[in-house]
Amino acid sequence: MMIDTQVKTKKRVADHGEVFTNQREVDAMLDLVQHECERLDSRFLEPACGDGNFLETILLRKLKLLEPYKKSEIEYIKNLYVLISSLYGVEILEDNTIKCRERLGSIAYSAFKKNFNENEAVLKAIKFILEKNIIHGDALTLMRVDGSNKPITFTEWSLINNKFQRREFTLEALLKNEANSEYNLFSVAGEEIYIPSPIKEYSLVPFMEIGQDV
Repeated sequence: MMIDTQVKTKKRVADHGEVFTNQREVDAMLDLVQHECERLDSRFLEPACGDGNFLETILLRKLKLLEPYKKSEIEYIKNLYVLISSLYGVEILEDNTIKCRERLGSIAYSAFKKNFNENEAVLKAIKFILEKNIIHGDALTLMRVDGSNKPITFTEWSLINNKFQRREFTLEALLKNEANSEYNLFSVAGEEIYIPSPIKEYSLVPFMEIGQDV
């Protein structure tokens, strides 16, 4: 469900500058990059994602790309994971972070259930991906604010022969590349891509096993 209210409370505005973007503006801004919304694997990063206004709209637009896979549950699941893993966000408020994950997860799983039976493994995988991609942190300090005192890291998800490879990068490293005019994980389609060295790399995992070992 789209949220039209731009302010939750005056205190949140005063304490955190929290004002949500109106849906009209969200649509207008995304219309400018509609060609990216027409690619399943095009990555979007919202550095102050709130509870997910922008990311929800991107998700809804991209879900239309799954229509050709509705006749095959396996293909639908695989491409749904590609879609979900392309959405990234950072949010300083914990309740917004949780709400954003739940909001995106609910939409994605509801789309799956419209075509196929309940599948706990799919629901678990969606939640796992969103926990890695929607970060409770401060995009200005580049640090998590969940008490861990760790830098914000993002997971790159790459589908290779029906398996996913996970590599983790710090947000700081990605931004340094941007400052140096080098392309990175969130480069525009068609541009040369430069990706810094990952801080952690995982073994390939069959896409049907994503999130099943946690």
